[in-house]
Amino acid sequence: MAKCLTKLLSKRPSSRLPELYITIEPHTFRRYLMRNVLGVGVSQDKKPEELKKPTLRFIQFLRGNDDRQRLGVVSEDGNTFAELSGGACVSNDFLAFLKQGFSSQELLHKIDRVQCERMNDRLILLPPIINPGKIICVGLNYKGHCDEQNKQPPTDPVFFSKFGNALVGPLDCVVAHNVTKRLDWEVELAVVMNRKCRHVKCKDAMNYVFGYTIAQDISARDWQKRNGGQFFIGKSMDTFCPIGPAVVHRSMIDDPHNLYLKCTVNGEEKQSGNTREMIFRIDELISRLSSFLTLLPGDLILTGTPKGVGMYLKPPQYLKVGDVIQSEIQCVGKMINQVIAP
Repeated sequence: MAKCLTKLLSKRPSSRLPELYITIEPHTFRRYLMRNVLGVGVSQDKKPEELKKPTLRFIQFLRGNDDRQRLGVVSEDGNTFAELSGGACVSNDFLAFLKQGFSSQELLHKIDRVQCERMNDRLILLPPIINPGKIICVGLNYKGHCDEQNKQPPTDPVFFSKFGNALVGPLDCVVAHNVTKRLDWEVELAVVMNRKCRHVKCKDAMNYVFGYTIAQDISARDWQKRNGGQFFIGKSMDTFCPIGPAVVHRSMIDDPHNLYLKCTVNGEEKQSGNTREMIFRIDELISRLSSFLTLLPGDLILTGTPKGVGMYLKPPQYLKVGDVIQSEIQCVGKMINQVIAP
């Protein structure tokens, strides 16, 4: 993340960056980014005594030059956080934490007992899940995305995968690899599984969900079409799956099938949609997947993207070095990722 921030700051005078970057002074820029991605639209100008308590919004982070991975929670306005892995008998790794099996009430009790801190610019946000066992993606799951390709909506879910090497954090950079010239964006709601799941019925499926985060399904479109369709290569290059900023517990989301999501590139809106447009809802996706493989704690399911991807614009548009991608989902937060050269 530090390299990304340095590159962003070095390009502040450029007209390529959205106005929100240009107007931020360098010494406050890093803290601004942290609070901007972690907040969910709540006012961020509160006085210290009015700061909100952290809620069930989980982050993985580093403190300054300390390379010890930590687990924490943040408030809805992004102003305060608390470290859970510092003394609340909670693992410092999110995946191991899931396996500890705490209830939401137990977690709220632990949050009440740990010291809250004001968000500061020495924190480095990591992907909220570092090493998921599976990253499962769903293609053609929004009607608008089917329409822009002149394709009929599928009668069965279209599944494919990304590998863990593609994961980066909510402020990390996306590499424009030399082997591709058609780099594209796709904002998606990602489901985080809570426990082992096999042969689960639709009516029970949501009980196996821990929470939700944002994913940016970066794609090398030329490789998707190459040699009969190289989905694996086109989707799994290094840095092709930014996620974050937090995993929001399911109790914090009233209805995951009614969330606005959007993606902008250099401040220009490219995608705008709502998760109610999903062709196959989350419970059906989980039920279908669990019928032929075992889902485990921390597994990620990327649930598809709305219309507006670069490949199907007229004329097509693709990401270039220096571009800034902002991915946002209502009640979850946002991510800001810059495209850099290899």
